[in-house]
Amino acid sequence: MELINNIVDYFTTLLQHGGLIFGILLILLESIIPALPLGVFVALNINAFGVILGIIVSWLTTCVGCYLSFLFFSIFSTRFLNRMEKKKKFNKIIKKMKTINFSNLVVLIALPFTPAFAINIAAGLVGLDKRKYMISLLTGKIFMITFWGLVGKSLIESITDITSLIIASILIIIAYFISKLINKKMKIE
Repeated sequence: MELINNIVDYFTTLLQHGGLIFGILLILLESIIPALPLGVFVALNINAFGVILGIIVSWLTTCVGCYLSFLFFSIFSTRFLNRMEKKKKFNKIIKKMKTINFSNLVVLIALPFTPAFAINIAAGLVGLDKRKYMISLLTGKIFMITFWGLVGKSLIESITDITSLIIASILIIIAYFISKLINKKMKIE
């Protein structure tokens, strides 16, 4: 436990001295390399910059990283789709992603346990509308980042803790209703 506290203190000191740039780079790196723990990086940003600034930095940066990943896969979508069209399971996923509505996409993005890289890849490959995807990211990610900021636990700890599950459920319900309002006001679909 002391080792973990020392690591957290080390990264918090780095963030405090390296400023926002280091915090931004951590989150951007996580958006590109899916194996990195977003929850840990959000917790470090919150620990270094405070709750409000930590959540804002993490939210905006993860949205930028996910959108860049989405754009990358949209550019190479035709080549990849031509190679994968024979795989039935892949075609089912692509078909569902092509027809996903705005509110369902927001909820999918808001789920703290959904792999963002998979959503970015699928959305990019099917050529999802860029405006729809960006607004979905901005709407859904704020709830996901808030969850990790409030809970600050690992995936396994969160799944086994009823309080974490309740917080996640409440945030997802709020995300759904806000997505309905945004869709109505902005006429996304």
